[in-house]
Amino acid sequence: MALLPLILGLLFWAPEALRAETPNITAITDRLIAAYPTFLARREGNALVWRDGKRMAIDDGLGPKTPAARLDAPDLKDMLAQPYPLGAAPQPARDADPGRARNGEFFTTMYGDCRRDEVRKNLAPVVWLPKKWGKTLQVTRVNGVAERLAAVSAELDGLPARFDVYLYPPAGTYNCRAIAGTERVSPHGLGIAIDISTKESDYWRWGKPGADGSYAFRNRIPQEIVAIFEKHGFIWGGKWYHYDTMHFEYRPELLPAR
Repeated sequence: MALLPLILGLLFWAPEALRAETPNITAITDRLIAAYPTFLARREGNALVWRDGKRMAIDDGLGPKTPAARLDAPDLKDMLAQPYPLGAAPQPARDADPGRARNGEFFTTMYGDCRRDEVRKNLAPVVWLPKKWGKTLQVTRVNGVAERLAAVSAELDGLPARFDVYLYPPAGTYNCRAIAGTERVSPHGLGIAIDISTKESDYWRWGKPGADGSYAFRNRIPQEIVAIFEKHGFIWGGKWYHYDTMHFEYRPELLPAR
């Protein structure tokens, strides 16, 4: 019994990122199938079953992971371990990065592996801000991403002129590259992401950590822009502790079902 207070103390003092609430397997499966019904069929025990018969473990059984481990080798459970805050949100807590954990096998199964040139065949043109800028970007048509980004573009095009500086020229969509500082393929390599204008954007790697190793949060992107992207299934990198405020990616499993 003498160990009980010590154990409880360790639980309460553990870093917030290690104590993130983990959704149960049924909830995880329900969210994924609702988000990607073309590809996903059902759950059988700890397996997510794809429509082509492929099976993928939901929980790899490795237990709570450090933030770095969750990014480097996430299972499907880890992808939804940190809830994404819809709408206006406070400054992210340390290592709160909802959506940065991406299971590579899961996403390349759907969108293809750009390193094998499997993504390019599904790219489709989207005219970005047809009235204000009118140039073509390339994103995947898989899961209706191109259609949804076109809807985002149309709504953003109707915003007042004061928003233009944040929106164009955009910094890019499809690009088969690794995430900076890692060997993991960027969501840009899947064709599901867009970076808006860098002129008024902020990125954690552009700053320096404080004496305690933490990064000061910075953002200048208006909530009106974020809300339009979220409405159509895109999450925003400005809701990450490791913030990337120009970045949006199609991740409907992290957002309420439309």
